[in-house]
Amino acid sequence: MSGYCTAAPGHEWHGPYHDREYGFPVADDDALFERLVLEINQAGLSWLTILKKRAAFRAAFHGFAIDRVAAYGDDDRARLLADAGIIRNRLKVDAAIDNARRILVLRATHGSFKGWLDAHHPLPKEQWLKLFRKTFRFTGGEIVGEFLMSTGYLPGAHRADCPVHAEILRAGPPWSRTG
Repeated sequence: MSGYCTAAPGHEWHGPYHDREYGFPVADDDALFERLVLEINQAGLSWLTILKKRAAFRAAFHGFAIDRVAAYGDDDRARLLADAGIIRNRLKVDAAIDNARRILVLRATHGSFKGWLDAHHPLPKEQWLKLFRKTFRFTGGEIVGEFLMSTGYLPGAHRADCPVHAEILRAGPPWSRTG
């Protein structure tokens, strides 16, 4: 995403995400779940749209608390589909709820969502994609690739000469510990 390193700095919405989140390792399961839901919702839209709606997503999905979202029923689903602050796409809403439930299963087998990711790292992008398609809903190549880059499991979030790249390396993302 080398163009992002040129366009994002100083931008009201992209700048903070580029400088403080994109590509940095993420340890918290709810934060990982947030990234997955946001990437799913970005499909067919601009990342700027998602960043502008991020606060509304956090409110609508109760801070992306996995246990809470996994317990959502029909009333919550209807509430989400009526919320103009988020992306009101039935497939994306259903995927978020179902994926929270699937993360609960991963917790039982791997201790956490992060534990599941770590147990499968390192994989080439193509194998990650197969694993995500088998495990989660609404996870195509772009969604999986961006999720893994944004959380430090795949390289490529920043150009090597981007100042943020050096900060990410100091934070020790999983991709930097491979080989």
